[in-house]
Parts: sequence; structure tokens; C-alpha cells
Amino acid sequence: MNDNNSPRVALVTGASRGVGCGIARALGAKGMTVYLSGRTWDGNGTDVVNGQPLSGNLRQAAADVCAAGGQAIPVLCDHADDVQVAALFKRIELEQGRLDLLVNNATFLPAQLIEPGPFWDKPLDMAGMLDVGLRSAYVASCLAMPLLLRSRQGLIAFISSYGANCYMHGPAYGAQKAGCDKMAADMAVDLETTAVSAVSLWLGLQKTERSALAGASVGAEYAAFLDRAETPEFTGNLIHALLNDPDLKQLSGQALIVAEQALTYGLQDLDGRQPASLRNQLGGPRGVNPARVG
Repeated sequence: MNDNNSPRVALVTGASRGVGCGIARALGAKGMTVYLSGRTWDGNGTDVVNGQPLSGNLRQAAADVCAAGGQAIPVLCDHADDVQVAALFKRIELEQGRLDLLVNNATFLPAQLIEPGPFWDKPLDMAGMLDVGLRSAYVASCLAMPLLLRSRQGLIAFISSYGANCYMHGPAYGAQKAGCDKMAADMAVDLETTAVSAVSLWLGLQKTERSALAGASVGAEYAAFLDRAETPEFTGNLIHALLNDPDLKQLSGQALIVAEQALTYGLQDLDGRQPASLRNQLGGPRGVNPARVG
């Protein structure tokens, strides 16, 4: 079940559209077997940005992965439902016998996320990001571990952002991203004696339909900024490079800026551009105290 010649097996959560879909597509292009989880099987989902529903669904995302050269296995799964998540990992165990890569991308993004105003003037469902985005990543990581331990080199990758360390979209968003960073750091301690590593990845602004719609009402300045954004495939290619890095264990527990780590592997974006780190503008990951208690 862990044949070195067999395709590596990945699960990308929240892969119906956007960042998750792009990451899955990039992994497929590397010949991986990719499970894609999400809530939208066909048509459009319920997410709306500036009054327009977001396109994308699992069936189309899986077709894109196959077209890129991978094997795609789409699975309907609401990551707010632990029973559905457990069934997803049971299926992977029955069909593959192991898992090499878990990409914790699924998250709840409220329609009011980028609207101005303080947190108390926004709906309480903003806290949904702490359920699907933070708690869901913990649950998926726990359930994935028995399968990841069967991999010759396994990886848990959390999708984070500069919002983990600067004010971005309010306290619920920031807490979710900072929480992912801390989970990666603490999981790495428990993983030290295993072949599994955990990292948290800081993405820059993404070239997705959501970003384009969100910025449509902001003006030309945002449009120019979006032109310099990263594609989700850029992150997917970085994750693949990390998974195959013989020195991956040395990175375990760290929060990594995608644009910076890509330089280590000589990775460029799809258009040949080298995305720039936003460390100088938005800050960098915080250090973790080496003390251990309990």
C-alpha cells in the first residue's frame, strides 16, 4: 500500500473552486491521485460575492485535475459535519490504504468578510470561520493521521495568510489564520518521531473569481494589485515541492511565506513571474517559544 512507484495520494479540502481547486489542479499535473472534498457537486454553490454567485463545483474541478494529468476523486463533504469527514477518511483508507498529503483549505468565508465596519456591527456568523477553517482543520488532521503515518513522507499543509499577524478582515479571520499557524507548530512537536510534517502556508492575494468580484467595486488601484497576485497553482506547486523535499522535517512546524519558500525551489508562477513577498508591507510569521509544557 506504500509502493514507492505508486502515485502519491492527496486530499484537498474545500476544492470545489478557488484556491482549493487550483491547488488540486497543480497536484494533478504532477501525476498525483487527488481527493477533492466540498459541498457543491454541480452548478453553483451558495457563496455570493457582490451579489453574484461564485461558479465552480466538484465535478468540474475533478475534470480539471484529470485534464492536468492526475487522477481525481471528488467527494461531497461538509467539513462542518464530523460524521461526513470521518466517512471521507474511511473511504480513502478503503480505496488507497494511505494518505501522503492533507491540504487543510476548507473554510467559511462570509459575504460580509471585506465590508468595512467593526466586528460588533457584523453578523455573528462571522464566527463560522472558527468552525469551518480552524476546528475543521483540526478534525481533518486528527482523522488523517492514521493514514499519513503509512506514508514514507507525509505532510499536513494549512492554508494561512498574512492576516495571521496583521489586521486583516477583522478578528475572526485573524484568529482563524493565527490558529492554523499555531496548530502546525504544535502538531510538529507531536510529529517529531514520525515521517509526517506540518506546515502553515501564507498566501498572497489570489487570482480567483472571488478576488476579482470582491475587488470590482474598489477601483483601478485594486485591479492593478490583483495583476500582481499569485495563482492558486503557484501554491499547489510549492506544496508538491515541500512534499518531495528530503529536508522537509527541518521545516515542520513553521509558518512559511509561499512567495519566499518558492525561491528555495526555483518555482515561478504560471506566467513566469516571481511573486513578491509582502513581508515588508504586512509583516512576517511570529517565532514560537521553544518551551514545552505537558
